[in-house]
Amino acid sequence: MAGVSKVIVGSQVWLEDPEVAWIDGEVSEIRDQELTVLLSTGKEIITNLSSVYAKDPEFPECGVDDMTRLAYLHEPGVLQNLKCRYDHDEIYTYTGSILIAVNPFKRLPHLYANDVMSKYKNAAFGELSPHPYAIAHTAYRQMVDEEISQSILVSGESGAGKTESTKNLMQYLAFMGGRPSDSSEGKRSVEQQVLESNPVLEAFGNAKTVRNNNSSRFGKFVEIQFNERGKISGAAIRTYLLERSRVCQVSDPERNYHCFYMLCAAPPEESEKYKVGNPRKFHYLNQSNFYELNGVDESKEYLATKKAMDVVGISSDEQEAIFRVVAAILHLGNIEFTKGSEPDSSQPKDDQSRFHLETAAELFMCDKTALEDSFCTRVIVTRGESIKKCLDPAAAAICRDAFAKIVYLQLFDWLVSKINNTIGQDSDSKFFIGVLDIYGFESFKTNSFEQFCINLTNEKLQQHFNQHVFKMEQEEYTKEEIDWSYIQFEDNQDILDLIEKKPGGILALLDEACMFPRSTHETFAEKLYQTFKDHKRFSKPKLAKTDFTVCHYAGDVTYQSEFFLDKNKDYVVAEHQALLNASKCSFVSNLFPPVTEESKSSKFSSIGSKFKQQLQSLLETLSHTEPHYVRCVKPNSLLKPDIFENHNILQQLRCGGVMEAIRISCAGFPTRKPFSEFVDRFKILAPDAVEKSDDDIKSSVMLLEKANLKGYQIGKTKVFLRAGQMAELDACRAEILGKSATKIQAKYLSHTANKKYLSLRASSIPIQTIVRGQVARSWYQRRRREVACLTIQKCTRMFLVMKGYRALYCSVIRLQASIRGMAASNMHLHKQEDDAAIIVQTQCRHDLARISFLRNREAAIVTQSVCRRNLAHKELTKLRMARMATLKLEEQIKDLTNQLEQEKKARADMEEEISKLRSFLKEITEYSVKEEAAADVEIGKLPQPEDIPKTGNETIDKLTAENIKLKYAVSSLQLKFDEAQKLCEERSNQARDAEAMVIELKTSMQSLQEKLCDIETEEQILRQQVMSHPSGGMISQSPTKDQQNGSPQVKRFDSNLRQSSNDKQNENVEALLAAVRHELGFSKEKPVATYIIYKSLLHWKYFEAERTSVFDRLIQVISSAIERDSDNKHMAYWLSTTSTLLFLIQKSLSPAGHKSPRPSLFGRMTQGFNKSNDLVRHVEGKYPALLFKQQLTAYVEKIFAIIRNNLKNNLSSLISYCFQAVRTSKDNPPPPSHWGIVIECLNGTLTILKENHVPPLLIQKIIHEAFSNINTEIFNSILLHQECCTFRSGEYVKAGLDELEQWCGQTKNEYVGSSLDELQHARQAVGFLVTQQKTKIGYDELTTKLCPVLGVQQHYRLCTLYTYDPNTGTVTPEVISKLKVFADNEKNSYLLDGNSSVPFSTDEINHCFNEKDFADVKPSGPLLENPAFHFLLE
Repeated sequence: MAGVSKVIVGSQVWLEDPEVAWIDGEVSEIRDQELTVLLSTGKEIITNLSSVYAKDPEFPECGVDDMTRLAYLHEPGVLQNLKCRYDHDEIYTYTGSILIAVNPFKRLPHLYANDVMSKYKNAAFGELSPHPYAIAHTAYRQMVDEEISQSILVSGESGAGKTESTKNLMQYLAFMGGRPSDSSEGKRSVEQQVLESNPVLEAFGNAKTVRNNNSSRFGKFVEIQFNERGKISGAAIRTYLLERSRVCQVSDPERNYHCFYMLCAAPPEESEKYKVGNPRKFHYLNQSNFYELNGVDESKEYLATKKAMDVVGISSDEQEAIFRVVAAILHLGNIEFTKGSEPDSSQPKDDQSRFHLETAAELFMCDKTALEDSFCTRVIVTRGESIKKCLDPAAAAICRDAFAKIVYLQLFDWLVSKINNTIGQDSDSKFFIGVLDIYGFESFKTNSFEQFCINLTNEKLQQHFNQHVFKMEQEEYTKEEIDWSYIQFEDNQDILDLIEKKPGGILALLDEACMFPRSTHETFAEKLYQTFKDHKRFSKPKLAKTDFTVCHYAGDVTYQSEFFLDKNKDYVVAEHQALLNASKCSFVSNLFPPVTEESKSSKFSSIGSKFKQQLQSLLETLSHTEPHYVRCVKPNSLLKPDIFENHNILQQLRCGGVMEAIRISCAGFPTRKPFSEFVDRFKILAPDAVEKSDDDIKSSVMLLEKANLKGYQIGKTKVFLRAGQMAELDACRAEILGKSATKIQAKYLSHTANKKYLSLRASSIPIQTIVRGQVARSWYQRRRREVACLTIQKCTRMFLVMKGYRALYCSVIRLQASIRGMAASNMHLHKQEDDAAIIVQTQCRHDLARISFLRNREAAIVTQSVCRRNLAHKELTKLRMARMATLKLEEQIKDLTNQLEQEKKARADMEEEISKLRSFLKEITEYSVKEEAAADVEIGKLPQPEDIPKTGNETIDKLTAENIKLKYAVSSLQLKFDEAQKLCEERSNQARDAEAMVIELKTSMQSLQEKLCDIETEEQILRQQVMSHPSGGMISQSPTKDQQNGSPQVKRFDSNLRQSSNDKQNENVEALLAAVRHELGFSKEKPVATYIIYKSLLHWKYFEAERTSVFDRLIQVISSAIERDSDNKHMAYWLSTTSTLLFLIQKSLSPAGHKSPRPSLFGRMTQGFNKSNDLVRHVEGKYPALLFKQQLTAYVEKIFAIIRNNLKNNLSSLISYCFQAVRTSKDNPPPPSHWGIVIECLNGTLTILKENHVPPLLIQKIIHEAFSNINTEIFNSILLHQECCTFRSGEYVKAGLDELEQWCGQTKNEYVGSSLDELQHARQAVGFLVTQQKTKIGYDELTTKLCPVLGVQQHYRLCTLYTYDPNTGTVTPEVISKLKVFADNEKNSYLLDGNSSVPFSTDEINHCFNEKDFADVKPSGPLLENPAFHFLLE
């Protein structure tokens, strides 16, 4: 389409516009090749001459019926004509013999009545307004007259009205064919039966694409069959080019065929029968994230489809079998394959895949094993034998997809055949009229193999359309007997050769790539780039590796080749057909009839080649018919009436080939004007010559020669102009009209000016006469006024003088009267002032006396207050002294308590010593009874050694002496025992006295506290009395009336004040929560966040609130903060914050319902002085506060557990790494440096906890559990792995334990505590491993000395697992057998439990803090800038 070659100022042109596609304007200035155009919107732009197109200034308001009659046949002209007709509800327009139908999206009943069909029945084409009835009538007349089958190609986007146009065409053919529906017999007409089959075909052949939610993915050719008399004898539906690759591969955001989603939304009983449900769980459906269509209920569509199946004659059993097949295809897609036991073999991946395989076999009613073998193996038939070859998982998946596609194709073909049998075909029909409904040209953001095949179809149909249009052009030129042999027609054959030429076309290269197993889409794309690098219709996009662009007739389309190979493969496997032919379901077996011997072997075939064959079959059918074209256009994407979107319509016209037909027309003679119209329009170019000639042909030739045009043709009835010549003629015509207009304007202006001058002169003379008369009359009137003024002045002066005299006389009289009245009034006022002074003096003296009285009374009250304050101060001093004494008593109580404990301990030791002495005494007594009686043991009765008589027998004398000595020893021990018993009784009495003293001191301290409370109460009462008496004022004895009754104004004010206070309080809480969410750091080793939270809750009195949500929100903040459980530093900060806050809350809260006695005035003063520097205050906690304390306790335990588990996990992995080094190093022991990693882990965790000031008790428990975990890991590793239970391993582990012991020694005891004791099992096991000469170890030494902590099972496991070492040996078999006897009787496991934990209580946390430590905490952060939080600085 070329621009205009000649324009002048004032020419109307079209310009391209990004918003409305084309916009009109008028040329206002021309500079060489640049034009200044004033647009119809009022905007002025500058453009190039080649970018504008001429606009017909005489374009009719309602447009033209046939666009070949347009003066300018180009895009803006076509668009303007369609829009004008659309605005007048003229939705049909011809372009030659092509009908363009614009969908009005509203009912136009006047276009489709029966009388309208009667009008078109006898009318020639073009005689009446454009209509589908005219196309159908032309096709019918040509079929009857010429006995040639006809075809009507209806194309357009979904929603463009193709179905309605097809219905109108078939209605008219039924009207002409004479086979209407017989409602009395229950029969339906042919077009009704065809339309009733649409829901079934749409359910199984339509799917959602990028631009259309219900796009037909197949071509439909409806044959209306006629007999010799031109009457309808039958009908048939032929389908072409089903897009079966969509069954297995779906691009996002498209969908698979509608029937799959309908089945998934079926009623529950049917879903359970077919084992389907959510479409997201099926592989063939979840490749795209789009599952549901807006405004479409799949369950209702399922029922509607079943109802449509009933209408077209599909029985309930057949319906059940159809949906069994559809469900089986879905289950096929979920079968995944993995490598089998043999090389290059495959098998179902898991139980889920086997379940879907069994379900598919059950639905197909075939053998499950045979179905699996058909996927995982392939039978190759050679000349002498057949070979069974295993397939790898990838090939098995391809075979599965090929099976699903062939099953779906056979199912779709069966549906079409069933519908045709229902409609009824006439096999004896000689000719027919076919209506083709097929998908249009597609160009999306992502274009795959499906769009490539669809666009190939449209290229083929466009070639057929171009040939038809060029043929019509030839017929027009031949009819007019003009020379057209030099016109060159550019066909799209080069695009078709690029795609389907053999060899070397894109499809041929694709089939070649699919036959090689190792081919990929990258190698395929590289092959295309090398083969077509110089082809003008093929290009490679920039920055693309595997994409390629094809220049189609409707525009460039870029294809993505990623899935071309997968979607093109279509294996025809004979085993699949044999398997389903043997199905127990008759429906399935009928879908796959028996195959011949030649087709039993598997061979490669492609979807592209089959697509090409079907397309060739369709074109052969169309080539044997006379084509007619209906192009349906969707005016807007909103599907609403009276909206005309220019860009959308232009794209549809290009894709529908209308613009290509215009291009073909422009290649010849696009402008064709009958001679009479041509002469009538351009006779102004040579008016004299036209008037002299009576022949329009000669006049037309003279006018063309006058315009110096070349290349035009003179036909029999029309003038044929080349492209651009009409614009040149219009430019010449506009130039002549412009010159003529200039002359007419000059004559008109001259005549107007002369006429205006004569009119002015004729009017000026009467005006002058009138003006002179008016001037004379004005002078006369002025003179009369002057004389009248003199007379008036004389009279006025006289009157004024008389008036002044009279006024002066009256004023003097009034002045005299006023002076006399003033004197009398002054005398009266003086008397009133005297009386008032007396009254004022009386009242003043009264007030002065009262003021003096009030001042004296106030001074007395103040004096009394001061005296009472001094007395209170003295009492306070006494109480302080008493408190000091109390503190001293408390210290004494503590000392006495400690002393009592020591005495108790000493008493217990003494009792133990006494029991030992008693036992010893008993033994001695029993020993001596044999010689003498026990009654003689008293010391007074014992003889002295020198007094014992000698018997002469040395032995007897010696024994007698020893016996006497023993009795002396017994007597001395008895004395000691008595003394110890007395001492124990004395100390018991002292302990009882100390306990009584402690109780007495506690009682006295409680009485002192009560006195302090009473004094504080009195002080508060005195302060309230002093503050309630303002200085110089009177004490109000009773409330006012408004205060007693409570006025409504006060109540409203209180309500508003309360509401604003609540809002402000909520803002303060939000600010507090926002500040706490961030880590605020520490002050004086205490968390700033804890200080802020606690002091805010105290200040706002939330602990005493019956109902509040602040605590829940605080818990939410803590819960969200500890979600980062892997960050130990973050968790340590919150452990420190929550544990400190828990301590403060426990110190502050008391159980609800407990009310302490109200302290006195001096008591509260004492408490005020004692707590002035302390943060903690004791309050009565309500239920929300107590619940918050419980929740906070749970979160402290949770955070402690998280940090503990993180440390345990890290230590477990590190210790496993250390023992891995033992197992991997066989000859030399691993270096002890591996244990340094464990030390670093402990140091890192300890540093984090100390930096965040976690309470030492919690740190100690964390380290304690860490060492317990280390003990468990080391001990279990030794007992589980034989390579770890060696002498070399023992030395390696012993070095690590020594490093841990050294680390404990270097770390403060408050952090480590007794954690080292947790390593007992590991130490004793390692001690056994490193012991030399294990053969000398006995059972008792092993169990009591070497490893006393270990159990019998652990001893037995350690001895039996130990690897023999020639240097150290091993334990003897006797020890092992003895251990085995005891081990068999014990059922406990020899492994240690690694899940044990050390519990802690909240009371233990309280001992970690001191209330006075919070006195010096200084808050920080942006929260202090808020005036509502200034109390934090107090």
